Amino acid sequence: MQKNLLIIYSSVDGQTLKICNAVTKHLKENNQGVDLFSIDDFHGDINAYDKIVIGSSIRYGVHHKKIIEFIKVHKDELEAKTSIFFSVNLVARKAEKNAPDTNPYVVKFFKTIDWEPTYVEVFAGKIDYKKYTFFDRKMIQLIMWMTKGPTNKDAEIEYTNWDRVKDFSLKLIDL
Repeated sequence: MQKNLLIIYSSVDGQTLKICNAVTKHLKENNQGVDLFSIDDFHGDINAYDKIVIGSSIRYGVHHKKIIEFIKVHKDELEAKTSIFFSVNLVARKAEKNAPDTNPYVVKFFKTIDWEPTYVEVFAGKIDYKKYTFFDRKMIQLIMWMTKGPTNKDAEIEYTNWDRVKDFSLKLIDL
């Protein structure tokens, strides 16, 4: 099994990592070599890989700053090979905002970064108020109230469509 695919991610509350683990599992089931690293733990050479997948969660409307910095530093290498980006956010729970060209965070991200990946995807995340700090819970409840989402302090709702994650995983093989 050749390890030709690298997945680098940032995950605030664990849903992006959960998605990355599912993608890794699907790829391995299809005899695809894959290495998975947190943005904090990757210190390797991206040139050792044919395909680079970058996944990032959103917090307060922005992707993780280390992901943005990684893309800026490695832009030329990323554009010289197959590069994929996916975003995980709660806005994507809405059907009209769950595509790269309709998700406001993904649209904004690509307006502010000089990078054109081969493929872009967006997945809905998970809300788990019990897991958040007091400040985060209040801020996310306010955002959810403004966007007509759940605000119950005990709400735990996973919006991720796992069939889409599997389809994404299989698409990675063909890219």
